Amino acid sequence: MILPPHNKDGEPLKLREQAYEGYTKSLLSQEIKPGQFITQRELVEITGFPLGAIRELVPRLEAEGLIRTAPQRGMQVPQVDLNLVRNAYQFREFIEVAAVRHFASSADPKLIAILRARHQEILERNQRGDVDGLMQDAEAVDLQLHEAIIDALGNEIITQAYRVNWIKIKLIRLAETRLYVSMIPSVMGEHMSIIEAIEKRDPEAAAIAMQAHIDVARRRAVNME
Repeated sequence: MILPPHNKDGEPLKLREQAYEGYTKSLLSQEIKPGQFITQRELVEITGFPLGAIRELVPRLEAEGLIRTAPQRGMQVPQVDLNLVRNAYQFREFIEVAAVRHFASSADPKLIAILRARHQEILERNQRGDVDGLMQDAEAVDLQLHEAIIDALGNEIITQAYRVNWIKIKLIRLAETRLYVSMIPSVMGEHMSIIEAIEKRDPEAAAIAMQAHIDVARRRAVNME
């Protein structure tokens, strides 16, 4: 018997939540393309979920900016353009710079040690030329740091908004600035600067390092096409 998907607390996802996961997975796997016009029935075919679940899903996607209704043309997946880049990275700046100050003051030393070790492992693998699965693992470690900082706030509203914005950041990366193996030393190096400030329990230094990291990512998104 195949068990239904579960959330991080081990609870089964409701059908509409499964449909949401199916949509975002299809979006990030590029089965659904940015800017694409799509109907509810096409979403049924792509995600494998019934029409009723898709109909319940659409208002949530519209509210989160992950789809929009175009009169007489159906629904449109968001375009990856300069406006999306500006909005998504501005959101990151406002949330993450403040969040890392909190994290630097309150984070569990064991968690900080885990984050450092995983970043160090990625850097060492890159230096050895061990590239098998390296890109996927580097992206996972990248996200782990940012999610740890956000989750430490203990604010479900911010956490959910951040997850939605991350999907938009991922779309931007897929379209223009995907993290390549050659970029691993610089990106992981920026992360290590953040981690070092956190280890020193220096909120201001952590905020400065996070600001610098986001600025570099924003410039990359704007300049690389």
